[in-house]
Amino acid sequence: MQIDGIRSYRYATRAFLAAILLTFAIPGHAQQPERDNLPLAPGKLVPEDYYRAEFVIVERIVEPEAVNEHMSDRDVEPPVKTDEVLWSVLQGGATESTLDLVPPNELYLANAAARLERSGRYRVLARAGWYQAFPPNYEGSPLRVAVGDWIEGAATREIEGHITIDRERYLHVNVHLNHWQRAAPAQQALNEPMAGQIPTTAADGASTPEGAAAPATASTDNLAVQAQALRAEPVPLELLTWIRETRRMRSEEIHFLDSPTIGVLVFFKKIEAAE
Repeated sequence: MQIDGIRSYRYATRAFLAAILLTFAIPGHAQQPERDNLPLAPGKLVPEDYYRAEFVIVERIVEPEAVNEHMSDRDVEPPVKTDEVLWSVLQGGATESTLDLVPPNELYLANAAARLERSGRYRVLARAGWYQAFPPNYEGSPLRVAVGDWIEGAATREIEGHITIDRERYLHVNVHLNHWQRAAPAQQALNEPMAGQIPTTAADGASTPEGAAAPATASTDNLAVQAQALRAEPVPLELLTWIRETRRMRSEEIHFLDSPTIGVLVFFKKIEAAE
């Protein structure tokens, strides 16, 4: 099915998500974290403005040619420099995070993620949850995200970017993710040097002084160097879709931020001292 723009996609997708998520309720007590399991030193009181934060990143299973977002010509700023990592899958498949994550099966969002995956329409790429204090006027550092399939020759995952959590009076989550794919052949041709751009040498047609030995192998050597340089060039990429959205969070509500190919489930729960 052809998807013509974000609007028509979101009507259908959000109706489907509503049907799934409305059947999912946060249990009143079954998954409430026990007080002894909070990541606090023995005897330490629960800090003020202490929250359980959870993120689930999913990819919508759809053929790239079915997405008609016309994103390939969008300007994309370079990745932000940050030492903080929410969830990153390395080239070999190992994952890393700088956060003290809770086990995935203990997430409040575990059931919602499982339902999305069982629907056959989504693939879960990351599950992350942790405890942290978010006091008023908190300015969070960008949290690096790199998930999805590894794109050989491009040294990147399909989906990369960052997520930032801030708080003024209310908590806000800013999602900044790019979904990349290999550039189409026509786009690759625009990025590749023309044959006429290869520097010429004396052996390529320029005259040589009479009696001088012609560098018979210069042209061959030059082309070999050029070919090696081209092989070392990163694989050209083009933008498939992206998410650029900031959302105000409400405690104990599931929020869904999305594009035609990727989505982010977000859940915050304030932890009170009595818990």
